[in-house]
Amino acid sequence: MGPARITPAAARRRALGIAAIVAAGALGVLALPPIPQDPRYHAFADQRRGLGIPHALNVVSNLPFLVVGAWGLAFLRRERPRPNGPMASPWERGALGVMFSGVALTGVGSAVYHLDPTSGTLVWDRLPITVVAMTLLAIAVAERISLPAARRLLPALLVVGAGSVLWWHAGELRGAGDLRLYGLVQFAPMVAILLMLWLFPPRYTRGADWLVALGWYALARVFESLDAPVFALGQVVSGHTLKHLASAVAIAWLARMFALRRPVT
Repeated sequence: MGPARITPAAARRRALGIAAIVAAGALGVLALPPIPQDPRYHAFADQRRGLGIPHALNVVSNLPFLVVGAWGLAFLRRERPRPNGPMASPWERGALGVMFSGVALTGVGSAVYHLDPTSGTLVWDRLPITVVAMTLLAIAVAERISLPAARRLLPALLVVGAGSVLWWHAGELRGAGDLRLYGLVQFAPMVAILLMLWLFPPRYTRGADWLVALGWYALARVFESLDAPVFALGQVVSGHTLKHLASAVAIAWLARMFALRRPVT
């Protein structure tokens, strides 16, 4: 998906346009009053124990993240950058390694948090999530706009992502947590990626897989907002557990894309 070809001048204009949209959105969010962490956030609907594990389904449903992360790292050990392969440059292989490591750590961090849901343990859930989001944004920039630009952006994006969590946590310790920056780190990459898919030609095949993965991620956010109503339907599974599973499907779909894609000729 995306246009078949654009001129370098058009590419620069479109890249600047995306940057301007993201910057305007960020300024708009930061102009809002601080957004504190809702203390009810940790009161998930499904409080059941299983096999001695508190909040069992919310803990165990993180296992797919570990599986996908481990599979991705194993794939990268076998695959080397090559002109006609799924990764044309060593940087892309390294960035995918960072992303898959973040996915695996998300499984660990989220499980730790759900064993004892507090703002203190939530840090270990959110930190690896920012690694995944920021690295995916850089990978999309490499594929659609510029590999050198992505190489320069990734370190800064990782610092911003981790900083958003540490900023929120430092505020929590003072009784004045602020989620605005973390919210931007969660949602701005999705908007930027959608714009890149629309405005820039792909360097690789299987570009539609990005949309499928983003659709699963959007569904995960819906499940998260309907935690208690979903659980009330029959007290079988909660919305938050389904959020974990839908998010894992999104990442697994991307992992499949990265393994099967080939350079566009």
